[in-house]
Amino acid sequence: MKDLTTNTPGAETVKLKLAIQKSGRLHDDSIKLLKECGIDISNGVNKLKAEASNFPIEVFFLRDDDIPQYVEDAVADIGFVGENVVYEKKKKVDVVEKLGFGKCRLSLAIRKGEEYTGPQFLAGKKIATSYPVILGDYLKTQGVSAEIHEISGSVEIAPGIGLADAICDLVSSGSTLFMNGLKETESILQSQAVLIRYQQLEAAKQQLLDRLMFRIQAVKKAKNNKYVLLNAPNAKLKEIIGLLPGMKSPTVLPLAEEGWSSVHSVLNENDFWDIIEQLKAAGAQGILVVPIEKMIV
Repeated sequence: MKDLTTNTPGAETVKLKLAIQKSGRLHDDSIKLLKECGIDISNGVNKLKAEASNFPIEVFFLRDDDIPQYVEDAVADIGFVGENVVYEKKKKVDVVEKLGFGKCRLSLAIRKGEEYTGPQFLAGKKIATSYPVILGDYLKTQGVSAEIHEISGSVEIAPGIGLADAICDLVSSGSTLFMNGLKETESILQSQAVLIRYQQLEAAKQQLLDRLMFRIQAVKKAKNNKYVLLNAPNAKLKEIIGLLPGMKSPTVLPLAEEGWSSVHSVLNENDFWDIIEQLKAAGAQGILVVPIEKMIV
């Protein structure tokens, strides 16, 4: 297949334009992901634009809330942004991939001393939020009529100063709610960072995006898996291999000590401890667990 990103001599090289948060909770993880993908970005101090030295990509550093608009208008080709912002802004962009960082939830919270009886508790009440669209859609699906007060920051103090009866805000640990005398009652949206794309992306830039996605998915797979090496008695080899799914099948190598083999495999993080316990019970010894930097399947 012809590489559309390689132009004729004298022509300008096609570059993918990526928008990421200029500061805040998603910025550092976005830069970290690019570095894990082997892309070297150096933005200096207070620069709003930077180019990679080893990949045809240009990075714009923008306000999180502005990224969907920039991508819809093709000022940026793609963006790393929170799902909550995508759903709140409702711009015409495609969500391509969940990136696995910046996880949080958009939740309702009320004063600690109040008894929450379900969504109808909110009927007729004032709710402060920075996400009026998502909250409005939720209340509509629940058949609840409430007054939404849109504020841009420090939402958690609204009940304490008499501005609202409840809030709808992003929650990670819940400590900020606790410190402001609030308790979480309903989670209405689970959010994490996602990669969004301009809907009419040209072929040459789509090819660059495919290359970037290949790297991102390799990094994500590596984080979700562990490389496991163990020693197994040959008499138990069949049973131990049956516990190890691997990418295709485990690798088995004879040890110098007769009657023993070395078994190598890959385990998913979600199944890791259960399988390790079963391996130990089946007679595996010398179990070594190694993190994986990249995983290409």
